[in-house]
Amino acid sequence: MEKEWFTISVYSENNVGLLNRISGIFLKRHINIESLNVSKSEIEGVSKFTIVVYTTEKWTRNIVGQIEKQIEVIKAFYHTDEETIYQESVLFKIASNLLFDERQIQNIIKDNNSQIVTVARDFFVIAKSGRRNEINEMYDQLKPFGIMQFVRTGRISVSKEEMPITALLNEFYQDK
Repeated sequence: MEKEWFTISVYSENNVGLLNRISGIFLKRHINIESLNVSKSEIEGVSKFTIVVYTTEKWTRNIVGQIEKQIEVIKAFYHTDEETIYQESVLFKIASNLLFDERQIQNIIKDNNSQIVTVARDFFVIAKSGRRNEINEMYDQLKPFGIMQFVRTGRISVSKEEMPITALLNEFYQDK
């Protein structure tokens, strides 16, 4: 089986220690978590973990099965990149003199549909949201000018297909 990118969505109760146990499942299989985001979901009291991995579908299916064995986990799913709509966000901190001395910097900002979020005496900060490859391209364009700091968020993602999780969770929480 060929390796590819998978987004794993885990819906769970918000309990201490679950993140540690989930990361342990990946550790035991020597699979790196490429991106991780945890937020509240569309259902009150339910958290959503969005985990990105680069592995085979067999390993991904196995991991999702192990995650679902955790008591606090309500349901876990996995999707390929083609089955999801996703974004990541980044901030680039760049020396301020480059904004005025290097016309190419302004073109990079404009061409990448990014925004300047703050300008200080010594630096300015650029924000960009997009797919991983778009962010990597912008990074490569800015790198020769010197990046003082760089930070990337975890992936946020929704599936293209309707997910039965909302109906499932509504039923679950109405019974309580």
